[in-house]
Amino acid sequence: MISGRKRKAITFTILGVCLVGAAVTLNISWLVLNWREGMLIVFGSIFFLIIIAGGVVNTIFLVREIRRNEQHDSFINAVTHELKTPIASIRLYLQTLQTRDLDEDKRREFYRIMLEDSDRLLHTVDQVLRAGATGSILRRSARVRLDLAQLSRECVELARTRFHLDPDAMEFVQHTDNAMVLGDSEELKAAVWNLLDNAVKYSQGEPKIVVELEEMHDNRVAVRVTDNGVGISPAELKRIFKRFYRIPASVAVRAKGSGLGLFIVRSVARKHGGRAYAQSAGPGQGSTFTLLLPAAPA
Repeated sequence: MISGRKRKAITFTILGVCLVGAAVTLNISWLVLNWREGMLIVFGSIFFLIIIAGGVVNTIFLVREIRRNEQHDSFINAVTHELKTPIASIRLYLQTLQTRDLDEDKRREFYRIMLEDSDRLLHTVDQVLRAGATGSILRRSARVRLDLAQLSRECVELARTRFHLDPDAMEFVQHTDNAMVLGDSEELKAAVWNLLDNAVKYSQGEPKIVVELEEMHDNRVAVRVTDNGVGISPAELKRIFKRFYRIPASVAVRAKGSGLGLFIVRSVARKHGGRAYAQSAGPGQGSTFTLLLPAAPA
């Protein structure tokens, strides 16, 4: 015979099973009888979430497009200024030469100034064309073995001459004799030159620039340019290599340009299997730009 405790346990077990079965049956019955309302709630919730997600994505793209348009307008204004200023200067000196009888020394001075303005004009046009060429993933260039030390030294000498710098204003330090890389000579010269040009433009007072060539441990060669310039805030370190972006330069007298220099540096570095990055302790603390390239195989 079954004892009373066992009978009660069996009774409560059967009751529990019946209650669970009843709950499941009621839920299934409700879903079957009200499936239309349930489906409307489910689909309505899904569509509502999709609309919210679409609005968020659209807002993000809209903000990016606004920033891109602002940078594009800034680029157009900068390039227009860079083109208009030397043209107006050359025209003024030509008119002076045409209308006045000047001595030979004055004429030579005017010729020198006009040549400098034409170089500035040519540099601006070259920057715009090179930004389009280096930024294109479809363009392929011939790779040859190059001595990065010699290439960097030539750029340093050119910068000293073009910016009328004293020899100690821009110092070149070579830490390695193994600086061979595979790459396009013109593109690498443009990358190194833009680093030097950027350092001079954003220097405070008299430029004090150190250009170092160093062999890294991971079979890479680095060109490092350190300046005493206006410095870079942490927020701007991530944006300075973007196309058209320019650091606010209210304290940098020489800070004129199109905003394409560092974009060209990064594009050239990527095309050659390397990278470019910047470091700075903050505004007013100067900055260091590094062009890192794979060393050529022996």
